[in-house]
Amino acid sequence: MKLRALTASALAVSSIVLSAGIAAAQPAGTDSNYIGVGIAAGATSGGQGNDDAQFGGNVQARVTAPRTPVSLRGSVLFGGDATAIMPIVTYDAPIAKNTNVYFGGGYSFVTDEGKNTPLGNQSSPVVTLGAESQVANNVIVYGDAKWGIDAYRNSDADAVSFQTGLGYRF
Repeated sequence: MKLRALTASALAVSSIVLSAGIAAAQPAGTDSNYIGVGIAAGATSGGQGNDDAQFGGNVQARVTAPRTPVSLRGSVLFGGDATAIMPIVTYDAPIAKNTNVYFGGGYSFVTDEGKNTPLGNQSSPVVTLGAESQVANNVIVYGDAKWGIDAYRNSDADAVSFQTGLGYRF
């Protein structure tokens, strides 16, 4: 059931993202590398003890691959009793001047399994969908949603977290 939902979601999002690149006049998104800080808000609970939704912070970074729509991203979500560390690969699609949407996946490594983070309480695969925009010479605004698949101990519940922040372009 989860695999079917994940596949359907991935196909729907990828068709939207890929169709954005088909337009005759390609918008110039951003290819900026950056590191940023902001807030993270868990939106789910696993239904067991010590797995309530958590509010905390995030540190996120993006490094682009030259002449490709692919980026390597790192994300750290903290708050609660543990930290979730995520390496993520994304496909980036320009949608306006200095603005991209991105979609990708990776893995969430929880530093202390069974302890709360904004994205569940155990290590799990993660899918992300977000947007980023360069709003000034060295300033990036970003926001995304992360979906941790089977991200709670002693539960088959998934976790969802929302992040936003400001980044410094390097």
